[in-house]
Amino acid sequence: MTGAAILEPVQVASARVSVRPVEERDIDDLLEINGDPEVTRFLPYPTWQSRDDGLAWLKRLRALEETGTCRQLVVERNADAKVIGTVLVFRFDAGSARAELGFVLGRAYWGQGFMREALEAVCEHAFSAMAIRRLEAEVNPANEPSNGLLRRIGFRLEGTLRKRWVGKGIPYDTNFYGFLAEEWHA
Repeated sequence: MTGAAILEPVQVASARVSVRPVEERDIDDLLEINGDPEVTRFLPYPTWQSRDDGLAWLKRLRALEETGTCRQLVVERNADAKVIGTVLVFRFDAGSARAELGFVLGRAYWGQGFMREALEAVCEHAFSAMAIRRLEAEVNPANEPSNGLLRRIGFRLEGTLRKRWVGKGIPYDTNFYGFLAEEWHA
């Protein structure tokens, strides 16, 4: 991936989960996740109401992936191949060797360490095989579990951007996090 102009597909695994590119067959599992208003509470897109919402989402993501700056991944539980979450690697900038992460986990799997395993595997791959220099993430300050997870992995809070985004019609602040390859390797 070093020097590549596009973000290649990512496929990594940990003890309990695998992270791989999203496929259409994942939509039903993703509907369980994105159809839960508590899960989508801090997300910028509406809660899915049907499988058609998932297919429309996948079509939009495929178009973004064609630009080479984005890869939508799913988090699949190794024990039974159940898709329990997603990781988005996006805003890839090859010249700066940086990208942003976003993530979502189904409510039934909160607090069990699945997303930590997934994000650690993605960070290892990004900082090693992909030669990414810097990863970033933005999180609503009210989303305490996601803020805490990023800090536990090694992301550093670099500031709060006031009224940065509008989600579901409401402007909100975002905590801005950064993580450098040299910090990961240390």
